[in-house]
Amino acid sequence: MRSVRHPDPKEVEVTDVLHALSDPVRLQIVRDLAVGDERCCNALDAQVSKSTLSHHLKVLREAGLTRTRVSGTQRLVSLRGDELEECLPGLLSSVLEAAAAATPPLSAPALRTD
Repeated sequence: MRSVRHPDPKEVEVTDVLHALSDPVRLQIVRDLAVGDERCCNALDAQVSKSTLSHHLKVLREAGLTRTRVSGTQRLVSLRGDELEECLPGLLSSVLEAAAAATPPLSAPALRTD
């Protein structure tokens, strides 16, 4: 099985993190991971195809936001919160607080009023 590469915390760039968090699906994945322990990819509540979810998880991992641990045939994903706090203090918590305060919720489609 191919090994999973995670960037060293010193390699994490703020632009990569912000780009990864700019997608609503990826932001929701990070929000979900922030309130729990590591999760199996299948347990993530993303309303996208399996291949699209894999792509989003790869973007998050390569940006340094998540850690993926291989256990048999499963991949378990967790947030690298403490490591991110060390290299980019306050960034992740600020983004998550802003996302929590967003109206309408990020996972809901915008309603047309015309």
